[in-house]
Parts: sequence; structure tokens; C-alpha cells
Amino acid sequence: MGFQKPSHTFTKIHRKGLRTKSLHILFALSFTVLINTFGFAQELPKKSTNIPAQKIKDSTKVSVDSILNQPLNTKEIDSIKQDSIKKDEFLEDIVKYTAKDYVSINQRKQKIYLYNQAKVTYQDMEITAGVIEIDYNTNTVYAGRLKDSTGYSQRPVFTQGSNVIEPDSIIFNTDTKKALVYNSRTEQQGFYVKSPVTKKENDSVYFMKNGKFTTSENEEDPEYQFITSKMKLVPNKKVIVGPTIMEIYGVPTPIGLPFAFFPMTKKQTSGIIFPSFGEDTGNDRGYFLQNGGYYFAISDYVDLAVLGDYYTNGSYGLRIESNYAKRYGFRGNVSFRYENLLNSERGFPDFAQNTIYNIRWSHSQDPKANPNSRFSASVNLGSSQFFQQSINQVNQANFLNNTLASSVSYSKTFQGEPQINLNLTATHSQNTNTQAINLTLPTLQASMTRVFPFAPKNGAKKGAIQNINFQVNTRGEYRISTTDSLFGKSEMFDDALAGMQHSIPVTTNFKVFNHFSVSASANLQETWTLNTIRRFYDQVNDEVVTIDQSGFDRFFTYNASASVGTTLYGLFNFEKEGKDPKIQAIRHVIRPSLSYSITPAFDQYYETFEIIDADGTTSEEYTRFENSIFGRPSDRFASNIGIGIGNNIEAKVRPKDSTSTESKKIFLLNNLNLATSYNVAADSLNWSPLNINGGTQILNKKMNINFGMSLNPYALDSNNNIVNTFNINNGGSLFRLTSANLNISYSLSNDSFSGREDQEDDIDQEQAALANGRVDGLFGKTEDFADRRLSDDDKDKKREDDNSEFYNYKIPWNLRLAYAVNYTNTRRQDQISSQSLMFSGDIELSPRWSVGVSSGYDFLNNGFTFTQLRFERDLLSWRMNFTWVPIGDRTSWNFFIGIKSSLLKDLKYDQRRQPDLRLGN
Repeated sequence: MGFQKPSHTFTKIHRKGLRTKSLHILFALSFTVLINTFGFAQELPKKSTNIPAQKIKDSTKVSVDSILNQPLNTKEIDSIKQDSIKKDEFLEDIVKYTAKDYVSINQRKQKIYLYNQAKVTYQDMEITAGVIEIDYNTNTVYAGRLKDSTGYSQRPVFTQGSNVIEPDSIIFNTDTKKALVYNSRTEQQGFYVKSPVTKKENDSVYFMKNGKFTTSENEEDPEYQFITSKMKLVPNKKVIVGPTIMEIYGVPTPIGLPFAFFPMTKKQTSGIIFPSFGEDTGNDRGYFLQNGGYYFAISDYVDLAVLGDYYTNGSYGLRIESNYAKRYGFRGNVSFRYENLLNSERGFPDFAQNTIYNIRWSHSQDPKANPNSRFSASVNLGSSQFFQQSINQVNQANFLNNTLASSVSYSKTFQGEPQINLNLTATHSQNTNTQAINLTLPTLQASMTRVFPFAPKNGAKKGAIQNINFQVNTRGEYRISTTDSLFGKSEMFDDALAGMQHSIPVTTNFKVFNHFSVSASANLQETWTLNTIRRFYDQVNDEVVTIDQSGFDRFFTYNASASVGTTLYGLFNFEKEGKDPKIQAIRHVIRPSLSYSITPAFDQYYETFEIIDADGTTSEEYTRFENSIFGRPSDRFASNIGIGIGNNIEAKVRPKDSTSTESKKIFLLNNLNLATSYNVAADSLNWSPLNINGGTQILNKKMNINFGMSLNPYALDSNNNIVNTFNINNGGSLFRLTSANLNISYSLSNDSFSGREDQEDDIDQEQAALANGRVDGLFGKTEDFADRRLSDDDKDKKREDDNSEFYNYKIPWNLRLAYAVNYTNTRRQDQISSQSLMFSGDIELSPRWSVGVSSGYDFLNNGFTFTQLRFERDLLSWRMNFTWVPIGDRTSWNFFIGIKSSLLKDLKYDQRRQPDLRLGN
């Protein structure tokens, strides 16, 4: 090993003589002298002769306030040296200050001391504190706490505009508007910030050192907070922080960020939406990024969000949403979802690809916008399997619903006498099981208000003649029936039907014997159609051939009807002298009615053709209007007599409250209706089945009961076909029960037994309602991961017992039950066609811990229906929930924990297992 010489490591400095160039120095000095001699400031006036200042003694006496110091002798400055621009005074406004105990002024130190509940106001700035010191010599204000035997109190509160800071002490300069704040506490849109030292740079910028911020309302002991070395706060605009770590109850966590930016603006701003991370193990799609994209704040009236999903196996999804609103005009939202789903990997035997989409549009118009016209829309259409196969939401209430429906309508009223109403509607109905789609594009309806040609000019209308009225109605439709696979293609229009129907109903009503109401009507109706048929027998192929024809055709029909009805009241009084029974009276209201209708036979629209076969020649009858969109004319004369009876039974009971003076009315039967008819013109089976339906509410209107049945008076033969023989004459009863149904729903909670009204359930079912699903929770709660918004609603739900030091023995709970059974005996089946019980309930085991379940049991198939278990924990500023579907082909689970505040909603953990959709295919 060799050592390097020191001479090798240091730079050699050689001596060199320094020489001075005198010519250069002389030139620089002369240039400087010339500049000082001939250079003038822009503000100075032109060269003039100096005028010596003269001392002028002012004879006016000025009284000096005792608060101010005595004026000092000042030396006047030459006017040439004075700036022509006048400087602003120190105070631009009046300083107001008050204190409860005393206000002390020290003229020697030029300070003002305020003690106990001190307050200083200057322009838009206000300071309240226990102690305030004003130094009007240095233009500073000091505010601090008040110290007593118990500690510190009356912490300063610094308010400037809409910004509020609560420090331990503050030093504020009224001239520069700068301040030093110690141990400050401020709140910005639910964002609580604490800092040991804060520098207020100006009216809108704060710099903080070693700050802490959180969304917890418990400032003294927050359940979580973020600690940062430096922070910049621009109120109502933004917060920028440096290196940051997260603490949970004072314990540091490895969660940290090198920097962060939090927009605080109250206006809509565009920005990036961070995606969620996870893995889909249920369908072998691999890892994914979901709901990432960009939000466009287009204007105050409309916005746009573009989100996407991507899976490592190639699956992807796209979602576009827009909300729009105009005050006193309209509001609505549009959503489009598209998903290209790949199960497993390409090349594997279980690989499958499916493309689904869904379009939603909701639009409502403010009634104040235009009283004579209205536009509304409620659209929900797309792939029939969208809610069953979508991977971006848990559609408990949606995928169990097998119907999608849409409606877009525009109505216009033309004022006048008579008034004309115009309505244009496009509808859509889709069965997700059969994938059948029915569209009307569009339906046109026009009507004229009723006209009374014989009504008197003044006074009420009396009698049958004066009450005669008529109106004109027109309805046109273009109807399409197609399937999910043909929707959007040209083939969907192949079987479209179009037509128009005009009707003129003429009615009148009058009283008979002062107790009977009589109404009579006649209806004239003409139908136009563009779809007819021609039918004939092909002898060569020995078959009946039907040919669809396109072209205009029409048929005219009419009918007449009349009805008479009255109302009977029966009162059963149980009150007796000296007795006060619980049931004081029962009232029975009966509304009988008798009607008659006649419909002629329109044989002129029917044709016959001959069929020649081995058995001979036979004739077949048909009408060319069989494919008419509004049906075909009747070829049978009908003369029906209808009988109907409506019943209503209610009771008057003694109130439970002894101080109440009025009795309570309860319904025993809300309605009980019986209806049948007799066809005089029929040659057999003149009586129609007797239909009975009714409903009531019991248990303080918590239980709804609805029932119905159909009774047929005719018997069946040995082949279970109905014959023209009364069932009682065939050895049976008077009526034969052919069908029956019973529906019972029951809703109760812990408030049901406390005498208070039940509070509405806290169930966010907006997505279920938009998708035509159930909103009562019997199918479970719907969770949309893309639209999840966890709002802090708990502060609006504080119960009276929360602040009690004693144990709260009231456990909030709710329960919803629904029982349905259907009976069928049309052809001696004598069987229960369906019978099920559904239930859903939630219970709060503690003020912030709740569990719930939604399930049901099918008694016909002896199995449980869709079941969902729910567990939720309110962690104050956080929320945690877990949903689990344990059985069935939709077995899945979802776990979520995240911050409620919208400012930090991206701080969350979401893990779930998607259902294996291959099991349901």
C-alpha cells in the first residue's frame, strides 16, 4: 500500500503581482459623478430656486384630549423633499372596543388594556378574549386567555369575514393584516385543524407548523387525526400539507403521504376521482380498479362524471353520469353503464363473455316553470341480465325484480272554452325473465273538456237534460313487441302495430226520489288501423293461410249503459245509561248499485271462407281486424245486468286516555266489495263469477290485510270443463271457489308500544326505486359501490337518552313482515299455487352497533328465499359495515370501512367477494 504525498492533494497557489489600471478607475469615478449631477427622480419638479421656509405662528387654540400625548415640536421639511403622494393614515375605520371589568389606557406606553370578556372590532375583523392589549404605537393587537384559580378560560376567538380561529393567544397587526396565532383551532367545511404556531400572511393565506387535522367533532380527543410538519390553508379554497402520518387515538400508524391536496371550495370544481382496488375471486377476473375517472364541473347547472373499471383478465366497464338542475325550472340526472365481462381466461373451458348495459334517466319539471305544459321522464332500460350480472353493485332489491319500466311524457294544455289537453308519451316495459320488450313510440292522447250544451247560463244544473255532457277523445299508438336480442335492430319494427281510436262519450246524471243517483252514458267509437289480415284456405297445401296486410282501414262501434245506486247507513249503538262500554257504536255503510249495459253485434266486419277436406265442406268466420292494435269488434250481442255491493264497517271506541273528550274511530273493514253480472242475451252460462275483495287495517294500522276470491255458480263435468248447470243442482254448494288470495303486511318497531309514531326507516333505497325495485327492505338493502356516499347523519338522530348518565334500556328495533298465499281451484286442482313469508328487521344492540336480516321462506318449495345478513358499526367519524348473502346462487359478502366526510371519502378499505354468476346461468 502506498501513501500519496500531500503535495498531490492540495492545489498550488502561485504568487502573482496585482496591478492597478488607473485609467479604468478614473473613468468609473467620472461616470458616477455625472450620473449624480444630471440624474433626477421622475417625481421631482423642474429646477427652481430654493425658498427658505418661514415660521408662521398659528393663533388658533387646539384642545388636546387627555388620552393623547402632548404634541411635539416638529421640524418642517422643505417642500422639495416632501413626497407629492399622500400616505394613508394608520386607521381606515373606527376601532371599537369593550370589556366587562375595565378598560385601562397607558398614554406613556401608548397601550390600551381590556380585561374580562374583551372585544375589539375593526373593519371585518373581530377579536373576543379574556385579555386584549392594543398597542397603537406599533399597530398591534394581542389577545389571550384569562387565568384564574381554576385554570384558563375565555379563549380568544378571531373572526375575519367567514373565517373563525380559536387560539390560545394571538398577535395581530392592523396595518399589515398579518398575525401570529398560537395553538389555533379552526373549522373549514367539517375539516377541523389545530396548529401550535400559525402565521397569518394576509386575509386568505395561513401557514401552519406541526399541524393536525381531522373530521372528528371531538376536538379534545379525536378518534383519528393526521399530523403534518407544514400546512398551507386558504379558507374556502384549498389545504396543502407536506409529509403526513395518521394517528388513531394517539397511536401512530404506517399510513402516510408525502404530500396531499384538499380542495375546500364551495363551488363545483373538476378533478380526478381515485379508483378502488381489489380482487374478484368469484369469477376469476383477477385484480381490478373500479370507479376511477374524472369529474367535470361544467357549470352551475350541469355536471358530468366519467368513471371506468378494469380487470386484469380483460373485463372492463364504463359509467357516465350527469346531474342537471335549474331553479324553478327542472332537475334530473342521466346515467349510462356499459360492462364487457369476461369470466375466467381465454382458452379455458369455463371462459365466457357477456356484454350488458343499462340506461337511466330521471327528469322532473317544477310546477312553476310552465303551468300549461309539463315534461317528465323516468327511464330504466337495458340488458335483461344487467342487474343479475353487474359486478359494480349489490342489487338485492333490483335483481329480484323481473320488470323494467320507462315512461317519457309531454303534456300541453290549450286554454279556452272548451279546453284542449294534449299528451305525448313513450313507454317501455321489459320482462327480465322472458326478455320480452314492449314499446310505444309514441302514444298520442288528445281530449276536450266536457261540454254541457243544455246547461243554464246561471245557477246549478238540474235534471237529466241539463246534465247531458259530451267530450271528444283521441288516442293513437305505435306499438312494438320485440325481444332483448333484437332490441335496437331493424328487425324490431317488422311486427310493429299502428292505429288510432276516436271516442265520443255522452253522459248524464240525475237524482230519483231524492235518494237514488242515476247515471246514463253512450259511447261512440271509431278505430283506425294500418294492420289487417286476409285469410283463406289453400287446397293445394291443405292449410289455412293468413296474410298480413298494410294499409288504412276502419271500423265503428257503439254501446250504452246506465246505473243506479244509493247509500244506506246502519248504526248500532252500545252506549247505555250508567254504562260506558269500550265499543260505543258500530256503523255499517252499504253502497248497492245496479247497472245495465248493451253492446250490439257488429257482424258486418266478419267474413267467412270455406274449408274442403275429407269430412266435407265447413265454413270458418274471421275478421280482418284481428291484428288491430285496439282489438277487434265484437260479433256477439251482449246485454248485461250488473250487481254490486260495497261495504264499510267502522267502530267508535272509548279512548285510552281518560282526559280525552272525543271517541276514537277505528276501521273494522275498510272495504268489502261484491260484484257479479247476468248476460241476458247469452244462451248459456249467463251468470259471471261472483268476485269478492276487501281490506282492512288492524293493530293501530300497523297490519294491512287484503283478500280476494272468485266464486263460480256453475259446475264442472268429468273432464273438468265448465257446464251450463248450477253447482248446487249438481250436488255441490251454491258457489264453487275457483281462486283466492290473501296478503298480510305488518310493520312495527320499539316506538309502536310507546304511543309515539314510528320513525321512518333509515334505508337508502334511491337506487332501488329508480330500478323499479322494492323499497321496503324485504329484498335487502341495495348497495351501489360506485355511488356510495356515506353522510354523517347521526348528529340529526340523537336520542333524548344519549346524554343520560344512566343505562338506556330502550333498544331501537324495527320489523317488517309480508305474507302472501294464493289458492287455485279452476279445474279441481284444489291446491295452494304459492305461499311465502318475507321478513326484514334491524336492531341496535348499542347506540352505534346494529345488525339486520332480510329473508323469507317459501312454504310451497320448502326453502328459504334470498337471505341477506347485515352488520354495521358507527365509528363516529368512520363507518364500518358488512353484508353477507350466505345461501343461494348469489352467495357473496362485502366489507367496507371508511371516513364519512366527503373531504376524505377516498380513505377507505373495501373488500368483497362477488357471487359466481355462472351458477345462475
